[in-house]
Amino acid sequence: MGRLFGTDGARGVANTELTPELALNIGRAAAMVLTENISGSNPKILIGKDTRLSSDMLEGALSSGLCSVGADVVLLGAVPTPTVAYLVKKYNADAGFMISASHNPFEFNGIKIFSSTGYKLPDALEEEIEAIILDNAKPYLQPAGDGLGKVTYAENAIEDYISHIIESVPYRLDGMNIAIDCSNGSASATAEKLFTRLGASCHMLADKPDGININDKCGSTHMEGLQKFVVENKLDLGVAFDGDADRCLAVDENGEVIDGDFIMAICALDCASRKKLSKNTIVGTVMSNMGFKRFCKDNGLDFYAANVGDRYVLEAMLKDGYNLGGEQSGHVIFLDYATTGDGQLTAAQLLSIINRREAKLSSISTLMTRYPQVLVNVKVTAEGKKLYSSDEDIKSKIAEVEKELGEDGRILVRLSGTEPLVRVMLEGLDEELINKLANETAEIIKQKIG
Repeated sequence: MGRLFGTDGARGVANTELTPELALNIGRAAAMVLTENISGSNPKILIGKDTRLSSDMLEGALSSGLCSVGADVVLLGAVPTPTVAYLVKKYNADAGFMISASHNPFEFNGIKIFSSTGYKLPDALEEEIEAIILDNAKPYLQPAGDGLGKVTYAENAIEDYISHIIESVPYRLDGMNIAIDCSNGSASATAEKLFTRLGASCHMLADKPDGININDKCGSTHMEGLQKFVVENKLDLGVAFDGDADRCLAVDENGEVIDGDFIMAICALDCASRKKLSKNTIVGTVMSNMGFKRFCKDNGLDFYAANVGDRYVLEAMLKDGYNLGGEQSGHVIFLDYATTGDGQLTAAQLLSIINRREAKLSSISTLMTRYPQVLVNVKVTAEGKKLYSSDEDIKSKIAEVEKELGEDGRILVRLSGTEPLVRVMLEGLDEELINKLANETAEIIKQKIG
């Protein structure tokens, strides 16, 4: 993990950790690294943002930094993260920036960077950017006169993105009665128009952002309101996005949450039946549920476990030529249509399958059995994050748990890539036992490095 960039861009509390000065310098350094081999006209850089209060401030700072080194900026406005990834290629831009802290509370914000191909930057390029900002590895460019960049606005960004999603859907959603939770985030600008044009009757929730209500008791990290709404209104199902709409979770007609593993299982089996699943393989992560791996085995599909983070899922997909992968959290990558996780694309593909099969989501989701799983987050200090993997008491407890679970379960302890947390995850057949062991392990971590 880099010094500025975690698994999903640079992130922190806006105006204290992620300051305008830092955003300006990220813009300057990134433009230099990403466009150093471009000659002639000014490079073109896209900027999108989510709906949190600080996004306007960081957009201004980032734009200033880019223009100061001679880059022309095209502002997309409040859009989903995958909009930036898609439009970088469509608009022949040299790079794209997304200002968002995804599922985090409104006081946080972040900056994600996409290359001209629409993919998130590899670690090596992020390290080059960090070296310029933190180590003065190169002086910032200082063009004068007509060498400075300018700022323009992309008026058709949302329409171009929606049209792209619609073109990817193999079967319309006519007759479906659904709820959509936009998390008061980026999907508020796109979801109702998109799913209405696909033919669904849409009931909108959390689609009125005010700058501070993003992810506030809504969206893919707070499913309770959507669950209740779907059941009370007797809807076919509901879908929920996070703040920047790059992930999606669903709720069936009975109010049961359908997570990313179930969504991938449904889509993978459908793709395989249509000979559309590359190499008959799904890419998940080390956090994928044991039931998902068993589903793959039972259905003759291969499973590849990448490191946690959709960037690492994508790296595995590109390396070996797979076209479907994702995470339990709802980041799902359909590489035939997108270069990053896209919540609305995922929802459209899932709903298309359900409508074509004239089935209930509850019945389709029985194709996989989920092993009981418990996740305990332990808040740790910055120093603690450095020490957790070498602490002998923590290592001893993990080994003890592994022995007790045997082949009927597993423990995975890992650092969060975006928050000051150590995540303790256990799976097993005995839910009472894994809860007990998870809390025991978390308590030791808290005592040692919390």
